[in-house]
Amino acid sequence: MEPFPRWEWRIPERFNIGVACSDAHLRTAVAERDAVVVDDDAVGIRRLTYRELAERTSRFAQALRGLGVAAGDRVLIRLPNCIEYSVAFLGAMKRGAIAVPTSTLLTADEVEYLARDSGAVAMVTDRATWEALGPTLERQASLRDVLLVHAADARGTRLGVHDFDVRFASADATLPPHPTRAEDPAYLVYTSGTTGYPKGVLHAHRALLGRQPSSEYWFDFDPRGDRVLHAGKYNWTYVLGTGLMDPLYRGHTAIVCEGAMDADAWPRRIARHGATVFIAVPTIYRQILQKTAVAAADLPTLRHCMSAGEQLPVEVLDGWRTRMGLDVYEGLGMTECSYYLCETRSRPIRPGSAGFAQTHGTTLTGLR
Repeated sequence: MEPFPRWEWRIPERFNIGVACSDAHLRTAVAERDAVVVDDDAVGIRRLTYRELAERTSRFAQALRGLGVAAGDRVLIRLPNCIEYSVAFLGAMKRGAIAVPTSTLLTADEVEYLARDSGAVAMVTDRATWEALGPTLERQASLRDVLLVHAADARGTRLGVHDFDVRFASADATLPPHPTRAEDPAYLVYTSGTTGYPKGVLHAHRALLGRQPSSEYWFDFDPRGDRVLHAGKYNWTYVLGTGLMDPLYRGHTAIVCEGAMDADAWPRRIARHGATVFIAVPTIYRQILQKTAVAAADLPTLRHCMSAGEQLPVEVLDGWRTRMGLDVYEGLGMTECSYYLCETRSRPIRPGSAGFAQTHGTTLTGLR
């Protein structure tokens, strides 16, 4: 017995992840639904509807065009979880450029290596990061322009350093996105570098369509709409997929946070945002069980839980079932191919197992 039905991948000739996650919903019932929500302990809650996300990503795409960023150029993103991250990531792809997400934990030399290796011509970051990294990145030959979020007094030397908000406000949001092909490169992510320097992994726009079987069965999306809270950072492939692109492609709400990472914070955020799906690494589930008294009655909207990034211990799964009355569905993926194994509601969970292989089927390409 197969764990999943056979799947038919329908890959159109033209496909753009940025468009599929924003503009594609403008003529649907979800256009005014929250698309992206960021809960930041320092600045509060910020949100964009699908209509707003479509407008802002289009505006950012044209801001890049105004800086001379061409289709296929690399755009490095180094930001904490924030609204601007999703706008830059999806907007770069709408321009036809290649988004390069990076971690805020990397040193200046590590970021300089990624900028050099990727050949990034532009960078999106914040003022504090630029003040720390600027002198190092000045020597990176390919880099031409830096967009600083909320930095009215942006200055540069060799590089053009621009205020993100000023460039954004002056860009035309009505111009069409770049007509990317499904086979065109979309985003470049780097491995953790456990066997040497990090290696760049280039994903095409069709990657979003390729992982839809796992997205379908791992998430168990509610067609009425889910509110998906991910406990990770956007720079991680796990979060970019399950915490941003997959929910947006299917018209749900994607929620991330910036700030406290203690055990008490996550139940508060689940309750505050009425999250129906919670995604985290096993360590967070363990901490909630060990350090809080939260129970199912405290989280009435929560209906589905997912985990990846490390093996889910059997005692954590059992404890979560006992306390919350919910299973935690585990998945397994790699930077090179995103997630390809998952537990699913259609088959009993096998404690200690990461689940079943993504289904096989038929691929139809070049569709118009």
